[in-house]
Amino acid sequence: MILFVNACVRHGSRTKLLADRLLKSAKEPVTEIRLFEIDFPVVDEAFLKKRDSLIQSGSFDAPSLSLARQFAEADEIIIAAPFWDLSFPASLKQYIEQINVIGVTFCYTAEGLPRGLCKAKKLTYVTTAGGDFFPEEFGFGYIKSLCEHFYGIKEVELVKATGLDMEGHDPDAILNAVKTK
Repeated sequence: MILFVNACVRHGSRTKLLADRLLKSAKEPVTEIRLFEIDFPVVDEAFLKKRDSLIQSGSFDAPSLSLARQFAEADEIIIAAPFWDLSFPASLKQYIEQINVIGVTFCYTAEGLPRGLCKAKKLTYVTTAGGDFFPEEFGFGYIKSLCEHFYGIKEVELVKATGLDMEGHDPDAILNAVKTK
């Protein structure tokens, strides 16, 4: 199963357009999560205590851990998130806070290092930006680091289109030039 994590808020999102092109070539069933439709709980002390209690008791089948289980069980993951404020929409960070669960998506070794527990071998991160200022170490870099160091997903690919809102640029031509497979 391919897990499609959709963090595209706008109707007609150019990031979603690129992701849809990528998904057309999918050879497996696709499960889409629309982050903008989820009312994420606030990650406060009560939330953390509850999650820690579930982890300590081995209650990994709890409904509150369903997003983490779904992420860990996916064969492939595609995240679509526009480049906003040097990162991505807040809903993606909220999602990450829900899926980072010790014993589900990662664990710690005896040396204290994270070891991935996710089934996926590949994650593709799809994004667009209005300008050409796109430091990869921020939004994409954060996701890539989580994949490689926490989740055990070694192949992390970036699909991006930049300069879409710059004067004199043709956004359609830019989007059409992006290779999505």
